[in-house]
Amino acid sequence: MKKININEFIDNQKFNRFHLMLLMCCIFIIIVDGYDMFMLGAILPALMEDWGMDAVTAGRLGSYALFGMMVGAMVFGPLADRFGRKNIIFTCTVIFTVFTFTSGFANGPSSFGFQRFVAGIGLGGVMPNLIALVTEYAPKKLRNTLVAIMFSGHAFGGILASLGALVLLPLFDWRAVVWVTGIPLLVMPILYKVLPESYSYYVKENKKDKLLSILNKINKQNQFSKKDEFFMNGTDNIDTSIKKLFTENRALSTLMFWVAAFVCLLVMYGLSTWLPKIMQSSGYPVGSSLLFLITLNLGAVVGSIFGGKLADRFGSRKILITFFILGFLSLTALSLRPNAVLLYILLFIAGGTTTGTQINTNSYVSQFYPSGIRSTGVGWELGVGRIGGILGPAVGGFLLSSQLPLQLNFLAFAIPCIIGAIAIWLVQEKYSQTIIGITNESFNTGELATTPERNSI
Repeated sequence: MKKININEFIDNQKFNRFHLMLLMCCIFIIIVDGYDMFMLGAILPALMEDWGMDAVTAGRLGSYALFGMMVGAMVFGPLADRFGRKNIIFTCTVIFTVFTFTSGFANGPSSFGFQRFVAGIGLGGVMPNLIALVTEYAPKKLRNTLVAIMFSGHAFGGILASLGALVLLPLFDWRAVVWVTGIPLLVMPILYKVLPESYSYYVKENKKDKLLSILNKINKQNQFSKKDEFFMNGTDNIDTSIKKLFTENRALSTLMFWVAAFVCLLVMYGLSTWLPKIMQSSGYPVGSSLLFLITLNLGAVVGSIFGGKLADRFGSRKILITFFILGFLSLTALSLRPNAVLLYILLFIAGGTTTGTQINTNSYVSQFYPSGIRSTGVGWELGVGRIGGILGPAVGGFLLSSQLPLQLNFLAFAIPCIIGAIAIWLVQEKYSQTIIGITNESFNTGELATTPERNSI
């Protein structure tokens, strides 16, 4: 009989086929999520022309999905901690895929907006659970990097949405760009079979056979048996309530995570929704303005992965503060009307240090909380952050309708980055995860044996 700390076992693994399959499944889902989310920014000029909408109305249209995402993150994050992450991930994926596809049949802003709201519930619910699942199974030395690689698929989905608009809009209309979103439903059965369930859920449900199956897949050379005893991190494995985010001296850090997500998502969704229209109103042709959006999202992909690698080496807190400051500087510089080459460089940096910062903030949050409230912690961080995301398109629409100079449009998105840097600086890492034990007896009784606290970040 062996005594195994599950988290230490996971932490010390090398990247292998199990991690690759997990990563590929999650990347695919998050790419589809990103396409469905950022598609609106790519088709918005055509949509406004087709339905005769002004900028303020279009800005509200962009906020419907974000409001749904707030609801989805807050509801489905805690539900996954209680009922398992795998089923919630696929439920949410089907919701946002179906309702994004059907929004292509809408005949006006009201119908389109309602379907975007419902799709947003799925979009918001899937994110915290994908982050939590990758965090749970990633080796410790690669944790930030793998979460960043996975979540960078969100920005890559935005690139595909822009490319789709460039190709399909001249040939058809905006509906063709929307209808593409129905294709991923064809591969959902395969993904469901391959994607693993959370091991913490198996522990909570006393499903030792399934736990052993997962652990033996992770390392085929070191096989475990039912006689072995297991330990895992987190005293919160039974109580998954939201109040646990504020206990054990986590209250200040939880609030600061919410502030950081609020300002970051305000900038992220404000720019992704309105950048093509802002640049078009400044005299750039539609094709060039879409290229600006592609550049922004390419920067987000590179910044996410590069930031994740830096966070694994130097710590998430330092890198996030640095990225927020770089985001402020790049957006401020964009307000000064740089030449064409510098413009693309600054947009690339802005994408990497805004969307990239949010992605690595999600990874930081997922490692801050114990496994039992991990989806809850990330879900509420993203959920509260969605309020900023909701305001972002509305703020952009107001700025555009006010016909303010280009400088003020970019400065309005630059200043929140400084607030985000201060919020991350106030996070108290010393009050992160604790450790508990799971024995053969506890699998049968459902009771958890606690051991002394340990800072694991």
